[in-house]
Amino acid sequence: MNNKKHKTSIGGQALIEGIMMRGPKGSAMSVRLPDGTIDTEIEDFSPIAKKHKVLGLPLIRGVVGFAESMITGYKYLMKSADKALTEEEKEEDMSKIDKWLSEHLSEKMTTVITSIASVIGVVFAMLIFLYVPIEVVDLFDNYVLTTVDFSKYHSLFEGILRIIIFILYIVAVSRMSMIRRVFMYHGAEHKTIFCYENGLELTVENVKNMSRLHPRCGTAFMFVMLFLSMIISFSLVLIFPALASINKFLWMIIKIAILPIIMGIGYEFIKFAGKHDNFIVKILSYPGLLMQKITTVEPTDDIIEVAIEAMKAVITDNPEDDMIK
Repeated sequence: MNNKKHKTSIGGQALIEGIMMRGPKGSAMSVRLPDGTIDTEIEDFSPIAKKHKVLGLPLIRGVVGFAESMITGYKYLMKSADKALTEEEKEEDMSKIDKWLSEHLSEKMTTVITSIASVIGVVFAMLIFLYVPIEVVDLFDNYVLTTVDFSKYHSLFEGILRIIIFILYIVAVSRMSMIRRVFMYHGAEHKTIFCYENGLELTVENVKNMSRLHPRCGTAFMFVMLFLSMIISFSLVLIFPALASINKFLWMIIKIAILPIIMGIGYEFIKFAGKHDNFIVKILSYPGLLMQKITTVEPTDDIIEVAIEAMKAVITDNPEDDMIK
């Protein structure tokens, strides 16, 4: 391993008892099987932005990359669960509703119902993160600050509430034993990438000494998006004061409409933060790194071994191949 430090574009995702890494050689998924061995699958991967240049332009590439990551990430998550869990564990994890659907309905009908349930889940999440903060701020305005007009500051308070909801959600799910295990793999992913970026040999001992908080992380991206949403929404109200008094559902539609812009700017910031290490970047990245104290957990040696296998599968002998451009 070359001891020269460099910023790599290699990224990954924690899975069920495994890790997916994406680098110059494609995508690799390493999973700890029930018998204790590590299974590694390698796939050729070419981002859609490379096939269509317009999709790789600044701001646009953030939206495209986010959508692509969500789709491929879900695929790898399902594959890892299928590999890592025993038949008994799969049976235990399957809900009563899932069992009833598989036993009484055709595969096609089950897929349709599952898809509908997924859409309902997305709508519910949007209500929690979009509608609830708007409603809470309106109630506070109508029943607490009845003599003061702070309508133009609504978007700021809504943004703060969304950040609080996001943090509470992450803290709540982190208490689940399986999620905590995933967070350990998340920590191993970051530490392994740091080890590689520092030009050190990919060994368990070297990886253990690395930080588990990395600026190019999905958690940091989500936090940046929440913060940008708050700033952009507030700026829109200042520029167009009439927005402060529009219907709350129309305000939700506007927020959804500007989401691609927020994603694009957020992606560019995370990419910039991955390439630079100056004082300003450290300050702006700090909240996202703090969130990673929740979404990453110090991994055990066996988990680090899985991360190392996934990393080795996607790197080349030349670090220049994966430097952030």
